[in-house]
Amino acid sequence: MRRRTFLTSAALALAGVATSRAAQRDRIMTVRGPIDVQKLGLTLMHEHILVDFIGADRISRDRYNADEVFRTALPHLRRLRELGCRTFVDCTPNWLGRDASLLERLSRASGLHIITNTGYYGARNHQFLPAHVSQETPEQLAARWISEFNQGIDGTRIKPGFIKIGVDAGPLSELNVKIVSAAALTHLKTGLTIGAHTGDGRAAMQQLDLIKRHGVSPEAFIWIHAQSEKDSKYHLEAAKRGCWIEFDGISSASIERHVELVAKMREAGSLDRVLISQDAGWYHIGEPGGGNFRAYDGIITSFVPALRDAGFSQSGIDQLLIGNPGRALALKVRKNG
Repeated sequence: MRRRTFLTSAALALAGVATSRAAQRDRIMTVRGPIDVQKLGLTLMHEHILVDFIGADRISRDRYNADEVFRTALPHLRRLRELGCRTFVDCTPNWLGRDASLLERLSRASGLHIITNTGYYGARNHQFLPAHVSQETPEQLAARWISEFNQGIDGTRIKPGFIKIGVDAGPLSELNVKIVSAAALTHLKTGLTIGAHTGDGRAAMQQLDLIKRHGVSPEAFIWIHAQSEKDSKYHLEAAKRGCWIEFDGISSASIERHVELVAKMREAGSLDRVLISQDAGWYHIGEPGGGNFRAYDGIITSFVPALRDAGFSQSGIDQLLIGNPGRALALKVRKNG
């Protein structure tokens, strides 16, 4: 599919992006600095360039060659650019292979806006959490993440554009409660949206309750991997509370189910709370040649046509891929009440 998806001024309002002067001042942080929300364009909300599952106690930049990763990933990013994509959100967190300098290099070479993150990933029984998490308070963890936003990541001037955390299925563990609390505190100081890899609907509800107690609105929270929850009542309840519902993991094998998920949200009047992406890529550190790299173009070449076949209008598609990401990623403090 070669058709490019851009918003006209009239379509902006339909996509949920206000055209007021206040909205025009909304900014989004990329690895090359802040941009106006209107420059975001078609956005993939959850993808990866590289990931290392070796564990926080063994992870090291010496485990991969950045030039090799660059050569592997760049053709896929350029293909996206050719298809009309403008922004790529990289969801690999610190201690799992985040490399901000590599992302900046790929952004310049591909012409895509790339967004990286701060935060820690507490899912998979905490194996990707650094040791200091167990000793530090939520305030101390938040101070680390706030510093990355104010000063830059790993001694660079590159700043995160959102907070990436991860939790297992509910009820939340003590360490997961700590990192969710730290994310809420970070949001209140930076305006960075919280994107949470979430094990199930119970964990999603518990996180929304927790950030609310810290004074943060659900509108500042993205429920990542919401498609893993089979009971749609959780999706509808979270959307009603103002949470962003992200159906990622879109692949050739899941198109029918993902269309159904998005259609159900549209029927409930909650399409303005939905985000979609693929969770694709990536260079698998530790595997020969980076292993199997799943391309990023399927959402444009296959999923968008499937949405059209299911009766979605262009304005609805623009809302999912342009309007909603712009609202979700805008740098602004969203306080509860």
